Amino acid sequence: AADTLVGKVVRIVDGDTIVVESEDTRYRVRLAAIDSPEKNQPWGESATRSLRRILAGQEVRIDWYKKDRWKRLIGYVWVAPPDCTTCGYTLDAGMYQLTVGMAWHFKRYAHEQSPEQRGQYEFAEVEARAKKSGLWSDPEPMPPWEWRKEH
Repeated sequence: AADTLVGKVVRIVDGDTIVVESEDTRYRVRLAAIDSPEKNQPWGESATRSLRRILAGQEVRIDWYKKDRWKRLIGYVWVAPPDCTTCGYTLDAGMYQLTVGMAWHFKRYAHEQSPEQRGQYEFAEVEARAKKSGLWSDPEPMPPWEWRKEH
């Protein structure tokens, strides 16, 4: 069962983490089911810029379902698409990052997704790889979980 939080994005931390303000409280939010390159990792700054393009200063709806060990909310971040501000919260920011090749589907947590979501996220990564979008244009992109072990 997810809880819902609506607020304004006040900071993009990296390609999969944001800070949202709601009713004078700030929340650190980790986008569910994706893992983007770390800031100091190749593609890290690109992933951050990609998320900034669609979320910076925007009002978002977060469907969150747990907190991690750093007390971040883990959830799906929804925003109005940049080209359709009257569309409501119809763009899934995590799915966007996968589609443009700025994240991996974080299969370690895929069991937390519905079968439908899992299939959509898996397909988005496969399609981005096939198109060599973003980090997939690199001949051997290193997953962030491996990069973190080395650094």
